[in-house]
Amino acid sequence: MPPTARTPRSRWIEAGLDALARGGPDAVRIEALAAELGVTKGGFYGYFDGRPALLAEMLDEWERRCTDDILEQVESEGGDPAGRIRRAGQLTFSDDLHRIDLAVREWARHDPSVAARLRRVDNVRMDFLRAMFGSFIEDPDEVEARSILTFALAIGRHFIAADHPGRTRREAVHLAGELLLRP
Repeated sequence: MPPTARTPRSRWIEAGLDALARGGPDAVRIEALAAELGVTKGGFYGYFDGRPALLAEMLDEWERRCTDDILEQVESEGGDPAGRIRRAGQLTFSDDLHRIDLAVREWARHDPSVAARLRRVDNVRMDFLRAMFGSFIEDPDEVEARSILTFALAIGRHFIAADHPGRTRREAVHLAGELLLRP
């Protein structure tokens, strides 16, 4: 009989991130993840010392995707600063990554160590925006204002429930973003 293949560590982390996005950190349960993956929970302990280790690796993965991976891709694709901001926003706040980001933000409200990590990620994001805006805007106050408004729009668009006469929400958000990117 051939040996049974182990469920890769990355699948546990991905399942954990999906559970986090659906129900917050309390939804990340080893038994539930094992059932979702169709495996026993014994394989989990070959990779992780326990649930806290999984949660830490999930945050590591989220942070890597949100910062290093995105900045590397934006840099490799090149373009003008406004185009780089657009591309970073598209990648960072894609539906898949945005739902995890929102769950981490909610978690950070109740966990100081998660809040510290979120602050680190947000500082990387803001530094990127400042550098991009600073390349075509001289006034440091305007650079900071546009950076924070762009970031707030990217995060907050999810929470806007208002109607936008003559436009869809997506069109209204796009219009606001383009206004912020004008030279």
